[in-house]
Amino acid sequence: MATARRYPHVQDESMSEPKAHKVVKAATAVTAGGSLLLLSGLTLAGTVIGLAVATPLVVIFSPVLVPAAIFVFLIISGFLASGGFSLAAVSVLTWIYKYLKGGQPVGSDTLEQARMKAADRARELKDKAEHAH
Repeated sequence: MATARRYPHVQDESMSEPKAHKVVKAATAVTAGGSLLLLSGLTLAGTVIGLAVATPLVVIFSPVLVPAAIFVFLIISGFLASGGFSLAAVSVLTWIYKYLKGGQPVGSDTLEQARMKAADRARELKDKAEHAH
């Protein structure tokens, strides 16, 4: 109702909607919600049954499964780390190549500023050393 007072040209959808349309929307929502609820219940039941069946096998084979799981984890983490380091190396080499070719890769202006500061500081130290003698 407040919407109708603030914006008289905009009507509230529930006021202009026919009753049959509201019933169809409600029936569709109940059907979809009920179906999804049923599917989630079946999934939960299947998971519980699967755990009940698999638990004795896991307990029996745990002396083999635990070291195998650790081994698989180490292999996967090694491959992921290797891939990450390779990606980082290729990125750095690409950046250096672009920089040496005279391009302006991201961060090269900061590198130039750092180089200028280092050169200025080296010049100051050299001057101090000459005045000290």
